[in-house]
Amino acid sequence: MTKSQKKSPFFYQELLIYCLLAVIIGPVVGGLDAIFGRVLIFFSDFRTAHFDYLIPFLALAGLLIVFLYDRFGKIASRGMGLVFSVGHESDEVIPKRLIPLSVLTTWLTHLFGGSAGREGVAVQIGATFANFLGDRVEVKNRHILIMIGMSAGFGGLFQTPFAAALFAVEALVAGRIYYRALLPALIASSIAAFSAQHLGLEKFSFSLANHGVKLPDFDTRLTIKLLVLGVAFGLCGFTFSWLLKYSKAQLASLLPNPYVRIAAGGAVLSILMTCFGNGRYSGLGTNLIAFALGNGGQIFAWDFLLKLLLTVLTLSLGFQGGEVTPLFAIGASLGAAGAILLGLPPEFAAALGYAAVFASATNTFFAPIMIGCEIFGYNLMPYLLIVVLASYTLNFNQSIYGGQKTL
Repeated sequence: MTKSQKKSPFFYQELLIYCLLAVIIGPVVGGLDAIFGRVLIFFSDFRTAHFDYLIPFLALAGLLIVFLYDRFGKIASRGMGLVFSVGHESDEVIPKRLIPLSVLTTWLTHLFGGSAGREGVAVQIGATFANFLGDRVEVKNRHILIMIGMSAGFGGLFQTPFAAALFAVEALVAGRIYYRALLPALIASSIAAFSAQHLGLEKFSFSLANHGVKLPDFDTRLTIKLLVLGVAFGLCGFTFSWLLKYSKAQLASLLPNPYVRIAAGGAVLSILMTCFGNGRYSGLGTNLIAFALGNGGQIFAWDFLLKLLLTVLTLSLGFQGGEVTPLFAIGASLGAAGAILLGLPPEFAAALGYAAVFASATNTFFAPIMIGCEIFGYNLMPYLLIVVLASYTLNFNQSIYGGQKTL
């Protein structure tokens, strides 16, 4: 290492500042995540119990969502796009109103039966608060602070701190990791996860070992099966990302008025949600994840496809929420269905799909592997490495995040 390559004292001083800011960001964002997540779960349970009464009003809820963003949103209407733009060191600001707008409109989407996720809101909460804090202390590298906030938001909601930190440092630019942000991001995500848990937000975990799932022994046949699964998961994530981008553009062109688009589309969506399983594909998709893991229901071969299409339609029309939890559901459903053809334990393949479709659709590699380990057990890591590698390779550089840059 040459003298010019050695870390200067200023590097450690700056790192210490970011770590101290992470200690502030973590509990605040974790607390906000807990409020958002617990209310969302309540609304989801309420919708499940009263689906027939709520689904007819999905289009009206959509009109309210468009009105709120039209009336109060302004630049905040860009949502994750704005977060990524500031993360790329643009001169834009993230307004504080992004937090209540994203939270309220996501609650409305889930309450009335849309198919969407929640991580987008958590990441926006974290990035917005981190940006607000950055304005007060005037930090130099704002993009690092944004990554710390993103990590706290993701970690507080899913309570997977290692995956959250890795996601934050590799999501902005595909193929590049911001190592300087890794330590403070991990501090923020760990504190946020601890805070959210102690405020009553439950963590989803499913230890394969504790549920009696025997992992198959490695041999040539198993490696081939894992590669086949990885290819299927990669193409699935690619399809989701590409179709989401394409359908947003086509619907905006066909119905340029956002009120008309969400009203007409919302009416169609409510009919589809009723006809296809009477709410089976509404909400986060946690019911499908449970079914895929052998808990409480049956997985059908078409579940992953219908969940994919209805989530794409929901988000393309202008309803709010993230994409990641539906991606977990899509991957788990596809894995459980594919396990039958390949002669693998359904829970094992569902766990691999849970992580690998997320990898393909977000164009990230390390975070999906780690989230699979944190949720299903670290003994799954060798299998995840093969499947996620194939999935990540076959996503053709597509991502659900339009603001993501690619090396």
